[in-house]
Amino acid sequence: MQRRKFLKNSAFVVAAGALGGVSLEAKQNQNQKKSTLMQNDPEFAEFFEYFTKEQVAKHNELDSKTTALVKLGALIATSSVSLYKKMLGDYLSSNELDAISIKELLYQSVPYAGFAKVFDFFKASNEVLAHKGIKLPLEKQGTTTLQNRYEEGLKKQVEIFGESIISSLEAAPKDTKHFREFLSSNCFGDYYTRGGLDLKTRELLTFVFIASLGGCEPQLKAHTIGNLNMGNHRGILISAITQICPLIGYPRTLNALGVVEENTKA
Repeated sequence: MQRRKFLKNSAFVVAAGALGGVSLEAKQNQNQKKSTLMQNDPEFAEFFEYFTKEQVAKHNELDSKTTALVKLGALIATSSVSLYKKMLGDYLSSNELDAISIKELLYQSVPYAGFAKVFDFFKASNEVLAHKGIKLPLEKQGTTTLQNRYEEGLKKQVEIFGESIISSLEAAPKDTKHFREFLSSNCFGDYYTRGGLDLKTRELLTFVFIASLGGCEPQLKAHTIGNLNMGNHRGILISAITQICPLIGYPRTLNALGVVEENTKA
């Protein structure tokens, strides 16, 4: 009985109506009706709502804005467009997120999730922003040019990972060196140099993208160290993993937790 109180006015239960095939907009206009999930899967709705709102939420050192970005980042990496769209609308309505932060979340996700996956999220985000009356395109956040993106990106890499980045670039085999150059110019030069989100937040979101994708533990280790260098300590990383656990499942959650435990001290 204690858990049932968490079902009332639940953002998740309303959002999860999409799982039953009913449009999210229709659900938003029918506030007096129970969601499809509540109608068809009340047992699941009850324990999942208690898990996310009571158990998971209390283990969190992140502020509300970062928590929102972390959750949306996990939804991008797991291709959950419907739930992303609903949660994005809720975060905008509650003023937990602003339009520029949302756009920068999308930009930051591209080099990790890949544009093929993020394409649909650009479209979904634009629809939600337009529905909220936000004029597009937003103010430009890019700070580099085609001429300096490589140098500026390399500076960000060194800031996050240290001078060893330069020696590894110089030592790369000739036939694969272009990938290292891609990382400096594109991944870091085009994205990490942008405004709208600070470097510390971008690196935390990168950790979330990689953890949510799964199967990228070597890269997750590197970005765990990068996060520590940026001041995102063990508690912050564990909080991020905790908040995305219900969205990405336990195998990916435990893999990410194992990487953090191996590279940090309790």
